[in-house]
Formats: sequence, structure tokens, C-alpha cells
Amino acid sequence: MLITYRVASLNPQYAQFMIALSTGLFMLPYFLVSATAGQLADKYDRAKLTRITKIAEIILMLLTAIGFFAGNIPFLLCILFCIGAQSTFFGPIKYALIPQHLNEDELLAGNAYIEAGTFLAILFGAILGGLLVLQPNGNLLMSVLIITCAVIGYISSLYIPAAPPPDPTLRMNWNVMQENLHILRYACEDAEVLLCILGVSWFWMLGAIFLSQFPPYAKHILFADETVVTLFLTVFSIAVGVGSVLCTKLLKGQIRTTYVVAAMVGISLFTTDFYFASLSAVHNADGSVMGVMEFVRYLPNLRILGDLFLISVCGGLYIVPLYTIMQVQSAEEHRARIIAANNIINAMFMVASAILTVVLLKLHFTIPEIFLSVAVLNAAAAVYMYKTLPDKAV
Repeated sequence: MLITYRVASLNPQYAQFMIALSTGLFMLPYFLVSATAGQLADKYDRAKLTRITKIAEIILMLLTAIGFFAGNIPFLLCILFCIGAQSTFFGPIKYALIPQHLNEDELLAGNAYIEAGTFLAILFGAILGGLLVLQPNGNLLMSVLIITCAVIGYISSLYIPAAPPPDPTLRMNWNVMQENLHILRYACEDAEVLLCILGVSWFWMLGAIFLSQFPPYAKHILFADETVVTLFLTVFSIAVGVGSVLCTKLLKGQIRTTYVVAAMVGISLFTTDFYFASLSAVHNADGSVMGVMEFVRYLPNLRILGDLFLISVCGGLYIVPLYTIMQVQSAEEHRARIIAANNIINAMFMVASAILTVVLLKLHFTIPEIFLSVAVLNAAAAVYMYKTLPDKAV
């Protein structure tokens, strides 16, 4: 948001490059240090590691505040890379820690709250970032906010009970690429775990396509402003949370894949209707850009929002069992490294989503046609999951 609203006004082409670079820098650590993160989370107490990562987060937020006040974009990009690394280290710790402190019948709910909380945090961060970045005292407000969040995170981590390491004798392999290949091979040994990893990665691939296309979709297809983009992000985030919590209610604590394929079918059906709803969207008669209040005034536009809500609910319903099965089926002494392998494959799929989007745009697909293509690909993936993913209680 900082680059878009401040740098873009001075040099639009430079801003586009910097936005792409910032996305790449944030994702790069997932390829570079996921294996190391997984090893550490299997070798040392995960509660202590959580507190260390949260101390690192406070330091990084302090440095970010300095970058805001200095107005130094290259410095902020370096910090963004470090934040990506901190996130990379925290991921395996977080998901490996959950099964240590929750009973098996609580795991679905635990993962559902993690997913719902994650998307709500993304939502609030995006909205607050957009609101604060243009304020006269925006740097101060953003700095106070991010440092406060980091401190709250550290204080919360103090209440995590001890989580003894499953493999304290593990010998660290500091050859990153070699260990990456090693944990990927290990993840491939259990067919069900691998299928869950691929399923989770597929979710992030679809999510990345939708989220990346919301701004141009609103601007060029709906002729709407950034408030409509915020509305889409709000609907998407809340609905994923609703779907995640709904999953625990439907399965009643049982860890099984009953609704996974049905959720995938729902994603394809509602995405297809999203395409047709886009063709009948209502625009301002005078050609002016629509705000959010104008957009929701028309029934065809509410159909678009309804489809987006149902797509996202199905997404939440789909992903929670896969995360939970991945945790339960992974051997305790290798669980964090399996999650690290999942992070690497997630990142690969998200990069693939960007490449696929660029290819389709080069082939002159419209944005609604990209969404329709996603629906078709997802339907094919649903057929594959139906044939290969067993519906059994874990």
C-alpha cells in the first residue's frame, strides 16, 4: 500500500516493479530456510522457539518503524525479506505445536480457529494499512500498531506450555538445498500426507489467483473503486473463517475428509456462476466509477458477492481437514519438517498461480475468463481427489 500510494504517484513503472519485487522477497525465504525451520522445530522446545521468533518479530517491527520514518523503500524491502524469514520459521513451529497441546478430537477446531484467525488478521491488516498509509501521521500510527501487535504476540507466547522436542538428538543439516530435497522426499513417502500437502497447496494457488485479481477485476470489469476491492477482501476473509468453523460443526470433531471433494465441487460451481454474474454486473450509467454503496445497490452485483462468499466458505470447509490429517498422519519426530515441506510446495504453487495468470492474460483471457478457467481446473482436481483421497476417520 505504501508503494502503491506514495511511490506510484512519482514513478508508476518503478512502483509496479517494486510491488512485484516485494512479493518475491516475502516468499523467497520459504524456498531458502523452510528446511532449517523444520529441523529446528523438531530438535528444540517449540514453545521456546515461538518466544524467540516473537522477540525477533518485535525487533523487525522496530526496524520497520525506522524505515517508515526514513521513507527508505529499499531498506523496508530488506526488512520485508526478514519478516518473510521470521514467518517461515514460525510456520512449522505453529502447526507442529497444535497436536502437542490439543487432544485429537480438538484438532479440527484448533486448526479451524488458526485459519479463521489468519484470514481475519489479513483482512484487518489490509484495511488498516490502506486507511493509515495516506494519513498525515500515518507513519506514526502504523509504527505504533505493528509494534503493539508484535508485543502482544510475544506476551501471548509466554502462556504457551512447554513443548518438549520430539527428536532432540537430530543432527542439523545446514546445506539448505540438500535438506529441502530431503524433506520433500520424506513428505512423498506417505501418499496420504502428500495428497493433503498438494490439496493445501492447491487452495493457496486458487486463493492467490483470486486475491491478485480482485483489484483489476473491480477496476476494469466492474468499474468500481478500491472500496469495492476492500469489500471483496472482507467477504473472502470472513467467509473462509465461516467455512473453517462450519467444518468443525459438521464433522463434530472427527478427522475425516467427508466434505473435501464436495467443497471442491462447490468452489467450481460457484466460481462458474461468478463468471456469469460478472457478465451481468451493473455499472453506473454515466460511466463514473462506483463506490461500495453504489455497487451493493444492484441485485446482479449482490449475486457476485454471494458467489464470492460461497466460494470462500467452501474453501474453509475444504482446507481444515487437510491440514489436520497432515498433522495427525505425520510422524511426531518429523512433523515440523513435513510442515516445512508443505510450506515449500505451497510457495511453488503460489508462484505457479502467478505464472498461470500471466500466461492466460498473454492469451488475451479476460479476468472473468481466468476465473472460469480456475473453475474448470478445480473440477478436474476434484475428480482426482475423489478417486485418490479416502474418506476415513483418522
